[in-house]
Amino acid sequence: EVQLVESGGGLVQTGGSLRLSCAASGFTFDDYAIGWFRQAPGKDGERVSCISTRDGFTYYKDSVKGRFTISVDNAKGTVYLQMNSLKPEDTDVYYCAVDPRRWRCSGSYYFPEGYDYRGQGTRVTVSS
Repeated sequence: EVQLVESGGGLVQTGGSLRLSCAASGFTFDDYAIGWFRQAPGKDGERVSCISTRDGFTYYKDSVKGRFTISVDNAKGTVYLQMNSLKPEDTDVYYCAVDPRRWRCSGSYYFPEGYDYRGQGTRVTVSS
């Protein structure tokens, strides 16, 4: 059974940093691409970043390029999202998720469309 558990969210001031973690079980990272998404209540979520370990591909939404870094620790079964230079517009609930039909980062940009497996989310609040 695929399980994903996020942690690491919190309250931080503008310019600060957070590292989100996604503990994954029930699959290997080569099986599926894994993405980080963010979603405000009542709105469609969007893909922030994605990693495909089978071909080493990473994706970042334009607004987070140069500030966020996605990485995988296979030994720990954990995916990280290092978020630096945070801005108030980064405030959202962040989720990690996989589309079990894809090992590439070719799934929907919109969340949770097609992402059958996802965690419970971790809230990030950036104060101005």
